[in-house]
Amino acid sequence: MQGLTPMEWEAIGLSLKVSGLAVAVSLPAGIAAAWILSRCRFPGKGLLDGIIHLPLVLPPVVTGYLLLVCLGKNGIVGHFLFQYLGITLAFTWKGAAVAAAVMAFPLLVRAVRLSADAVDPGMEQAARTLGAGRVRVFFTVTLPLMVPGIITGVILAFARSLGEFGATITFVSNIQGETQTLPLALYSLTQVPNGEAGALRLCIISVVLAMTALVFSEWLAKRFAAFMKG
Repeated sequence: MQGLTPMEWEAIGLSLKVSGLAVAVSLPAGIAAAWILSRCRFPGKGLLDGIIHLPLVLPPVVTGYLLLVCLGKNGIVGHFLFQYLGITLAFTWKGAAVAAAVMAFPLLVRAVRLSADAVDPGMEQAARTLGAGRVRVFFTVTLPLMVPGIITGVILAFARSLGEFGATITFVSNIQGETQTLPLALYSLTQVPNGEAGALRLCIISVVLAMTALVFSEWLAKRFAAFMKG
């Protein structure tokens, strides 16, 4: 197999950058959403849960189109961002990160919520009886016990972001050097003559990156669990 071309290296580097930013931006909101769904009871909770998990069941192209309608230069939010803050998301790599974050967010929330559900409320209550406030209990008791789920959620979200295609190409198009992530570069290579070799290389790299992320997630979660026990 021949070495990677500059375009392929560029796509890989952009994918890693986009996926890293997507996870970093969505992590605080993901932890907050998971905690709310796990601990709070309020009218409309089912609706909120449904909205958070909607990208899992919607066609990615629909999600990308909704992002374009909302965050495009003439969109509901995008017009404000562009006119008053000078921020453009559509057809930029930052927009690709937004699309990846939206598509990966449900997986992040799901993993963290499962971890939050497993935290014994009695431990939180015991901390409160000793005088700790809700915020302190969250950061000193609840959050540390949620770490395995957070680790799993982060890795899954990162892997999902690496593989994001439909929402990305709809929201930010397929612009080489700007928005052409690994899946988009692979797609482009399948559309040109003699691009099969490059597509195969990127396909193998995609599989290796995804498997590495999943194995690393499992290993890290086990290491943390052993650390907590010991």
